[in-house]
Amino acid sequence: MTVAEGVRRHRVVVLALDGLLPFELGIPQRIFRLARDAQGRRLYDVVTCSVRPPGPVQTDADFAVLVENGPEILATADTVVVPASYELGPVYEEGVLGEELAAVFARIRPGTRLVAICTGGYVLAAAGCLDGRPATTHWSSAEHFQRLFPRIRVDADVLFVDDGDVLTSAGVAAGIDLCLHIVRRDHGTAIANDVARRTVVPPHRDGGQAQYIQRPMPEPQQATTTAARAWALGRLHEPIQLRDMAEQESMSVRTFTRRFREEVGISPGQWLTQQRVERARHLLESTDLSVDQVARDAGFGTAQSMRQHLQGALGVTPTAYRRTFRTGGGSGLVGDNVLSADGR
Repeated sequence: MTVAEGVRRHRVVVLALDGLLPFELGIPQRIFRLARDAQGRRLYDVVTCSVRPPGPVQTDADFAVLVENGPEILATADTVVVPASYELGPVYEEGVLGEELAAVFARIRPGTRLVAICTGGYVLAAAGCLDGRPATTHWSSAEHFQRLFPRIRVDADVLFVDDGDVLTSAGVAAGIDLCLHIVRRDHGTAIANDVARRTVVPPHRDGGQAQYIQRPMPEPQQATTTAARAWALGRLHEPIQLRDMAEQESMSVRTFTRRFREEVGISPGQWLTQQRVERARHLLESTDLSVDQVARDAGFGTAQSMRQHLQGALGVTPTAYRRTFRTGGGSGLVGDNVLSADGR
């Protein structure tokens, strides 16, 4: 999706609630405002609003932020982002919005993409936006979140959940992962990777929240799986067996698998698939290789295998993905299940 002169950018409205975390409030501004097309033009318009008329909003720090837009700006949003707050009151305690927040949410147009960072998911849940859907939140709040909203399918192990028009992230920095994912979903890996480089963060973090939950410290001499991961990344185009990775660390398969899950948060097989999907995306965007060649270079072996994995991970086929992102453009293709004439 190229932003031509005179065409309105995709508007992201960030809802600033009392007790907000300043770090999380700044994430959407930082990530989305850095996203630019090949001509250097911004792809997103990012504005912040309060639930009340313009004025100061108290944070969880020793300062307030001056928000210059009231809730009426929500009616102009293409995407609404709700960062975390430590003063959610009845939202957190009873799972209800309350009169003021309910009026605020009524201003959001149907079909607007909704995004929550960390415990901002409580607000979307109280508004009924997560009923029957998968979602995540900070691992320390996941059990309470599930009890309060039993209709939600809470996944406490992931960094974020993309359910099409509603997306939720785990705690704090996972909001960066989610916002980068949205840029990648809207405009492809090249633009998302550029934003990540300029922000000096990884374009894609491996694993989920499991790696951040406090556990007993390992013994100093205990080996890690870092070398095996580096070894595998250099050989994604080759068949890689679990025992091959375990041998790189001189571990048994059982010990390696357990250690890998502890460090990365997912199984070695899931991690390999993630890396191959990312490799395939890069090749589809940046080269003219055939689908068969991309499948081989990414380690899927056959085009059919790659189609199945991309369809499962991204909701689109390789040809549909390339058609959308080959020139660095596109908008919201993930989940649309677009098929080309040849079925790819």
